[in-house]
Amino acid sequence: MGRLFGTDGVRGVANADLTAELALGLSVAAAHVLAEAGTFEGHRPTAVVGRDPRASGEFLEAAVVAGLASAGVDVLRVGVLPTPAVAHLTGALGADLGVMLSASHNAMPDNGIKFFARGGHKLADDLEDRIESVYEEHRTGAPWERPTGAGVGRVTSYDQGLDQYVAHLIGVLPNRLDGLRIVLDEAHGAAARVSPEAFARAGAEIVTIGASPDGLNINEGCGSTHLGQLQAAVVEHGAHLGIAHDGDADRCLAVDHTGAEVDGDQILAVLALGMRERGVLRRDTVVATVMSNLGFKLAMEREGLQFVETAVGDRYVLEEMKASGYALGGEQSGHVIALDHATTGDGTLTGLLLAARVAETGRTLKDLAAVMERLPQVLINVPDVDKSRVRTSTELSVAVADAERELGETGRVLLRPSGTEPLVRVMVEAADIEQARSVAGRLADVVKSALG
Repeated sequence: MGRLFGTDGVRGVANADLTAELALGLSVAAAHVLAEAGTFEGHRPTAVVGRDPRASGEFLEAAVVAGLASAGVDVLRVGVLPTPAVAHLTGALGADLGVMLSASHNAMPDNGIKFFARGGHKLADDLEDRIESVYEEHRTGAPWERPTGAGVGRVTSYDQGLDQYVAHLIGVLPNRLDGLRIVLDEAHGAAARVSPEAFARAGAEIVTIGASPDGLNINEGCGSTHLGQLQAAVVEHGAHLGIAHDGDADRCLAVDHTGAEVDGDQILAVLALGMRERGVLRRDTVVATVMSNLGFKLAMEREGLQFVETAVGDRYVLEEMKASGYALGGEQSGHVIALDHATTGDGTLTGLLLAARVAETGRTLKDLAAVMERLPQVLINVPDVDKSRVRTSTELSVAVADAERELGETGRVLLRPSGTEPLVRVMVEAADIEQARSVAGRLADVVKSALG
């Protein structure tokens, strides 16, 4: 069996790859593994379970709840809430485990299961591996030890979760949003109630789109993966800015008053300068991935801030932040982690902090985001090649060195083997888009000839 857990939990087509049986089995396995690790020692265990509005989340939630309760874990069902809300409540309620059912920005037929440890932190890799191993062992016939009588878990609906989470968000804002008109695109997802409530309580005048989830329309032509509707709405309503979430609201992209996109790199840059002014950007450092635009790195250097680079994936950003004590990190895709206030990327919190910076300074988001210039970026996927030889091919190394000399300090090259497919991603940045396309095309040809 291939590894079930990816970089962001277990994900697949609901009722095909991700079945009720798998959800139930993984939940029972998680309960047993955490019990073995001593997490439940000395008390009756509790889990927080939430989901996004996908139709499949209804039966998958039932399976997860059944699995946990059958293993002796009391369950607090918080209903449809963002992933970061489930993480927050797991910590705030002193739960031993959190479970979120969502496939984030994926299309509606997909779904996923993400586990959080006590405190709302992502489970360690070794625990995920152990859960998978225990699940497979029992899937093939080994019987579970099952509690009976009063030992089975009890299931309770926890209806205070939304208000508790929104209160947390409002409580960490440095200033209110009075005077701002903001368009919110909720992607017909998990933040459809939370985000408008939070922005309104913070003082903003809000216009909402993509806020009518029906279980089938999540991420459909809206949200952070489809900004067109938001861009049009911001201009139509004369808004100061727009905020877009994905299906589980752990990411945020923005639109300025002209309708121009403000991506995750620009959001990080704006927040970093604001945090430095307030003295809360620890060691004047921001953490981001190798896919961050070179313009972001150059801007941080110009502003006297340190830039720490990680592998692609918000989990690697978070690991570096926790290991080194940094306060801010994120990805170009809009996963932004403010570690003093959240244990994971939080799109609603990110949007609120960005809007608060606009309100605090009295400057437009367009002006604030101009702190960095996004260099043209060209990405070419080269399929059907031996990605394992990217680091060892002499022909490829020579071609990359030649490209880097041509681009100089205002460009860069990144070759990245796909983690899931037999392809290599060729990314080139340059001050001129035509130069970026030319260099990327030549490198893609070399990848084909050298690795094909």
